[in-house]
Amino acid sequence: MTLPLFFFFVFSFIAIASALMVIASRNPVHSVLFLILTFVNAAGLFMLAGAEFLALILIVVYVGAVAVLFLFVTMMLDVDFVQLKQGVLQYAPVGVVVGIIFLLELLMVAASFVVAPELAAKAAVAMPEGVENTRAIGQLLYTRYVFVFQGAAAVLLVAMIGAIVLTLRHKSNVKRQDVFRQTGRKRSEGVELKKVKSGQGV
Repeated sequence: MTLPLFFFFVFSFIAIASALMVIASRNPVHSVLFLILTFVNAAGLFMLAGAEFLALILIVVYVGAVAVLFLFVTMMLDVDFVQLKQGVLQYAPVGVVVGIIFLLELLMVAASFVVAPELAAKAAVAMPEGVENTRAIGQLLYTRYVFVFQGAAAVLLVAMIGAIVLTLRHKSNVKRQDVFRQTGRKRSEGVELKKVKSGQGV
């Protein structure tokens, strides 16, 4: 057994085991920690496959931002997970239907390589010699797929703004700073002159 094959089995075993623990763990904080472990081992598999760009994206974006954000939100919010799990069974049929649809789509994608293997060759772009993987992906994204790439970024930006607007809640009993009102306030609104007679001061 070669060394890359050994690491492939190690990363694969840990990734599958931690992915199962994400679902089986009752504590949501532990689930997020197992999810981070899954991402790290998946990044190791990508490194073995020569896709260092995807490995770095998994570490920087998913582990460094998304999973850590899940962890902080799970730890800081006082969410009653027992109450949330009570209504899971009523959504089970919908989840099963969605799972079957995803499974059929994956089977169709896998079967396309067998039925029509020439499609993958047509979609592939020749990689220039002497250019590393990350540089080749960057050149391809910002030349051939620049409009698609920018369109996807715009969609993600709109989705992020929409999520912030939908989840933003203003509380009436919380004082908030109004910068425009502060900068536009006149002297007469903030200063009041009192004429105090001699001997009648505080």
